[in-house]
This record gives sequence, structure tokens and C-alpha cells, in this order.
Amino acid sequence: MHLNARPDGYGGWQLIKMADQKHLDVTLETQVESVNLAEEMCLRVAEAAGFDEDDCYRIGMSVREGVINAFHYGNQERPEKKIYLAVDLTSDKMVIHVLDEGKGFNLGDVPNPLAEENLLSTSGRGIFLMRSFMDEFDVVAGRTGGAEIIMSKKLPSPDGHPANNNDKGDHNATPRQA
Repeated sequence: MHLNARPDGYGGWQLIKMADQKHLDVTLETQVESVNLAEEMCLRVAEAAGFDEDDCYRIGMSVREGVINAFHYGNQERPEKKIYLAVDLTSDKMVIHVLDEGKGFNLGDVPNPLAEENLLSTSGRGIFLMRSFMDEFDVVAGRTGGAEIIMSKKLPSPDGHPANNNDKGDHNATPRQA
């Protein structure tokens, strides 16, 4: 099944089913409302994929943080720039891409929010949350010149538990420097 988003005439998006692939691709405006829209779309896909309430919360929060970063830090709230969201369902995981049109950043330059000198800082927690809530997290240089966040969550098995829960595999992948 291929899921592709298109305007539905009411300011929202609907999913179009095609073939046997599972994919959602949306171009979002650089505006605050895009944060809620991106989260809602990803939550619907996560629920349909069988994630439980806790994992849906983690996925939703990760998408919120990723789109907020693209909106604020990447695109610097400039309305002429776009945010690109893509969601893929593979046989074993849900993969989410958030791409901005900013200048990109080096993941190694992001301060650790748990360091004593950063505990009262109002920024830097989004990447920490995304890394904590998702099984895989990376930031790469995007095709638009900006940053592309790529994060994934293993699909639950039919019994409701994460697939291959004991297999750590590469889901704790070391982020590459963007």
C-alpha cells in the first residue's frame, strides 16, 4: 500500500492508497500549525501500524520536536521556506524523515542537556528526547542544504511487543555528523 498525502480541500490532508508500498510524503509550510499537522499525520500512521498508546506518544513527541527544530532553527521561521515530512512503513519499522531548508548543523555541536551547565537551558532538549524515544536517530545533510532528521521505531509484533525486542541490532546507531 502506498500512502501519499494531498490537500483535501479543507486545509488538511488525506491519505491516498496505492500499490503495495507504505509511504507518506508531505510538504509543510514554515508555520506553527505545521507542528500539529505533522504530529497528527504520524500518529494516525503509528496507530494504524499497531503501536500502543505509549509508543504513539513517543513517536508524536519526536515528530513535534523534529518539526519544531525545522521550523525554528532550520528555517528560522521564514515563511518562504518549506519543511518536508516523509514516513515509511517497512516490514519491521516506521521511519520518519524531517527535512528543512536551513543551513544544516553538526550534531556534535549540540550541547548535552544533562550537563550541569545546561540543566536550566531552555533549548537542546528536543534532540535528547528524539534520541531517547526512538530506536534509531540520525541527522544528515539534506538534499535542500538543510538538516534531515531520520528516526525510526521498530514495529510492534502481533502480540503488541516491539519486534525483536531482545535484538539491539543497529537501532542504537551512532549519529553521523552533518
